[in-house]
Amino acid sequence: MPTFPRGRRAVPFLLLACVASPAAWAARIARVDISGVDTIIETNIRQSLTISDETGEDITDRRLDYLIKQVEPETRGALEPFGYYAPTVRVTRDGEVLRIDVTPGPPVTVRRESVRVDGAAGDDAPVREDVDAFRPIAGEILDHAVYEASKTRISRVLAERGYFDADLTAHRVEVTRATQSADIDLLWRSGERYRMGAVSFTQAPTSVVDDALLRKLVRWRPGTPYHQDRVERLRESLQRLDYFSAIDVAPLPDKAVDREVPVEVTLTPAKRSVYTAGLSYGSDSGAGVRLGVDRRYLNRRGHKATAQLDFAQRRKTLTLNYRIPAFAWLDGWYTFALQAADEQTDFIDNRRVEFLASRSGRVNRKLEAVVGLHVLRERWAYAAEDDGDPSTPPDYRYASFAYPSFDATYVDVDDRLMPRRGFGANAFVRGGRGSVGGDSGLLFAQAHAAVNWYRGLGPLSRLITRGELGHTWSDAPVGTLPPSLRFHAGGERSIRGYGWRVVGPRVGNDGQRFAVGARNVVTASAEYEQYLNDRWGYAVFVDTGSAFNRRPDMHTGVGVGVRWRSPVGPVRIDVAHGLNSPDSPFQIYLGLGAEL
Repeated sequence: MPTFPRGRRAVPFLLLACVASPAAWAARIARVDISGVDTIIETNIRQSLTISDETGEDITDRRLDYLIKQVEPETRGALEPFGYYAPTVRVTRDGEVLRIDVTPGPPVTVRRESVRVDGAAGDDAPVREDVDAFRPIAGEILDHAVYEASKTRISRVLAERGYFDADLTAHRVEVTRATQSADIDLLWRSGERYRMGAVSFTQAPTSVVDDALLRKLVRWRPGTPYHQDRVERLRESLQRLDYFSAIDVAPLPDKAVDREVPVEVTLTPAKRSVYTAGLSYGSDSGAGVRLGVDRRYLNRRGHKATAQLDFAQRRKTLTLNYRIPAFAWLDGWYTFALQAADEQTDFIDNRRVEFLASRSGRVNRKLEAVVGLHVLRERWAYAAEDDGDPSTPPDYRYASFAYPSFDATYVDVDDRLMPRRGFGANAFVRGGRGSVGGDSGLLFAQAHAAVNWYRGLGPLSRLITRGELGHTWSDAPVGTLPPSLRFHAGGERSIRGYGWRVVGPRVGNDGQRFAVGARNVVTASAEYEQYLNDRWGYAVFVDTGSAFNRRPDMHTGVGVGVRWRSPVGPVRIDVAHGLNSPDSPFQIYLGLGAEL
């Protein structure tokens, strides 16, 4: 019998392996199509499929067969959180396309739910509210996301209200596929409620203010029932002081003695002084420089001081501010401020000195209020009334006023930096007595309110509306009130398409007429923003309004803008055109920072 060398016999097998090897790696699924369910369920199915991780990749036939076999059970598992426990899943392959046709079938509904909290928390009203609000209840679809959210909410309120020994002793969801029904059984044993304990403060590496000052922010006495909101209020109060760069407020229930929870506060002092400098330019004020210094803490009693200088070609302002922390009734500040301003523009020569003493306070997380007393001395003259003779001195008017004021700000939005839902409002009333020239005993009163409303229209768009209304009560002519106590309109955040404060009654001849402010103001705005991605977007808007004495002379402006979510906050660039005889065909506005 003839024999063959072993090497010659191996050659056909080696060639066969080389030919077969590429075919073993030729399998591929380029796309997975899912039908029969809504977008939310489809997304959950797609995220649950192992084959999704290898879509578009070259894999072996054996690997592909395994992945396709997993599609049906993985799809069924992805449907269960939505209450579908008996779906029909059909998986087919058409070349490089895998199709999954789903018929969810009837959803599982809750037949019975038993949700209980035993112990001291059983009679605690906020806990009872969350228990009563539990979903899903009998007759509703067994949605696991809703179920988990309700369960988490009850556990969270127990912790927030100091039931640190609470234990979920029973948590069972029993599904009966034959009847497409489910029974829910949940039981918490709360134990006793803990109480608020003593607070200790540590300032490191150095101590910059007295602990006695910080203790005034603690709004509880040891032994009062525990509530997490009290801890959060302490943290927020410390942040508003602006003394510290890092704040850690830590309740320590594991160190409680006789169920009193101690709270340790660790504070890292911020830099004591902040210096600012920058350049500025305005069409009315000209080129200028801005300088400022802020002393976060002057002494161990926590006093603050701020000085700001805005020195431009035609407008100069110096502001000095001294603040003392105030914690009686409401957290806030006693403020003493002095401002001197000198404005020399093409239409007005104005100098003003104003002193303000005020007390601010935060009523709650949404509402802040300020009560103040103003003393004002102002001098002004209009260029339009100049007779053109250099030897004739300007016809200056002088006014002195003293008046109290009340200012309130309410903000209820989802994000102060760039709101998508909610509104913000500001209102003030002020009034008092003063003299203009030789006319003493002049009385006036004013009220003003402004509202911004935000509505998200999609993930990348929103609608912004704004309204403003102000009125002055006084028997004296409006021209006797100093310019700083009149209402104005025009410019950014007023009526775009017109210059700053140019809308309203004017003085002068036809060749040179300038707005001087008025008794009343009304403005409104509607703006639509559409972002193209996470950073860039555009806006279209229409503004209208007027500053007026008797009848409003409404001025309307329309425009477009560019929006940029910069790393330091929103940037807004608007180009607007006034429709009612503007001083210039187009106005350009630049806005930086938060809207509220």
